[in-house]
Amino acid sequence: MNQKICRRCLLAQMDEDANIAALKRYIAAYPEENRCSPEEYARRLAVCETCSELANAMCALCGCYVELRALKREMYCPAHGDKWKKNGEKQQEEQN
Repeated sequence: MNQKICRRCLLAQMDEDANIAALKRYIAAYPEENRCSPEEYARRLAVCETCSELANAMCALCGCYVELRALKREMYCPAHGDKWKKNGEKQQEEQN
């Protein structure tokens, strides 16, 4: 039997292990064509790990799970829109 996901539960009412497992399944099933490269994903997560806004795998600014947000190709860092951009990309934009 599949467990139904409750969209209106508070953390105290949720099964934490089931919630984490569901998130991991969602990440694993996310379409390849919408993902950034594995190298970019690792780089983005490394940036998140140094951020003061990271708390319990979530961004304190927007409330997202950073491992999901970083996976999506077109997403940006809510702390600083260009925080995930590589130094070369930043310099190129500043010159334009």
